[in-house]
Amino acid sequence: MLGLVAALAIALVWVVAGTLEPRVVHAGETAPNFSIVADDGRTMTRSNFGGKLLVLNFWATWCPPCVEEIPTLDGFQRLMGPLGVVVLGVSVDRNEKLYKQFLERTRVTFRTARDPEENIPSSYGTFQFPETYIIDSRGKVVQKVISNQNWMDPEFLTRVKTLLAAQSL
Repeated sequence: MLGLVAALAIALVWVVAGTLEPRVVHAGETAPNFSIVADDGRTMTRSNFGGKLLVLNFWATWCPPCVEEIPTLDGFQRLMGPLGVVVLGVSVDRNEKLYKQFLERTRVTFRTARDPEENIPSSYGTFQFPETYIIDSRGKVVQKVISNQNWMDPEFLTRVKTLLAAQSL
């Protein structure tokens, strides 16, 4: 009887431990739904981009790699926006004043929002910043970018243009 109780306890611990692992979203999976009010007052969701390619970037002002990639991400939005790309930068900054000062200083052109409780990044399994998900018009993650990158790299731009072409088929 004691052996049976021990076996059941071990099985219970194993099941519970498996549910405690955060879900991590990978390329090819459906992106989790979200809703957030952007700094311009528009409510943004995963599905309200009108057939565009969504670049969902999680970042923070206290994150040096995040700050390093902001200029190229901004250039990417200016270049690719007219072709059907929407960049949404979701900051996990808790300090609203520092966040707003940063945005005033850098004058980014892509849409931004703040999620200080990290609800949206958590739903994607993001725990390291920056991390970016490229999501197609059907809500599928077509690419996941971990860490900072040069968004203006010609090879990357070609890849995104290919994604846009495939999306319009």
